[in-house]
Amino acid sequence: MLYWFFVKTLGPIAKHRFRPTVSGLEHIPRQGGAIIAANHLAVIDDGLLPLTCPRMIHFMGKAEYFEGKGIKGKFKKWWFTSVGVFPVDRSGGSKSLGALEHAREIIEKGELFGIHIEGTRSPDGRLYKGHTGAARLALETGCPIIPTAIIGSRELQKPGQVIPGKGTSKVIYGEPIEVAKTPADEVTHERLRELTDEVTRRIQAMSGQEYVPEYAQVVKKQMEEERQALGEGR
Repeated sequence: MLYWFFVKTLGPIAKHRFRPTVSGLEHIPRQGGAIIAANHLAVIDDGLLPLTCPRMIHFMGKAEYFEGKGIKGKFKKWWFTSVGVFPVDRSGGSKSLGALEHAREIIEKGELFGIHIEGTRSPDGRLYKGHTGAARLALETGCPIIPTAIIGSRELQKPGQVIPGKGTSKVIYGEPIEVAKTPADEVTHERLRELTDEVTRRIQAMSGQEYVPEYAQVVKKQMEEERQALGEGR
């Protein structure tokens, strides 16, 4: 794994540019599996978490990152694999469940798994309805969920901006939500939704974001359709 190599060598450069501050490190268990459940404002969020967390965090990444052709595609696959990212097919169903199974294995090995509960970056800086994957993993493994708020990353990297600007950012690791291990056939939709909403509420309390009771993917699609309609109307 080249995870720590990149954190140690590129970390100082990133810290100088993003100037991240961190609080709540005492809430990260020194050992054992746990879920870092965070909001998602910018691409650099997946850099800010490793920069501020004393333990390695494994993440999911879009399957497209691992399917590129040629030298560039091979490099991207090598890069993401080296830093602890594994692919997830976001089309849903059994394909997405395969990624959750891999995440479960990571947690059961006593490692940290990081996930953005909104499923995608916020389209406008607000906090959107959380998906239940993190809750399911916690209930089926009995590991704690650590609600995590990322602040300021959107100002450093606006949507569509490739190279982040300079500025300040902050990561807050909240008090863990302890979860009792529950047999898979006893995990109800109501319990998943209840736990997911609790994680979301805690993130909102730390981040100060306005909450939107809708999935970010749905809002992004609506916004794109509106842009296309405006373009056709000109």
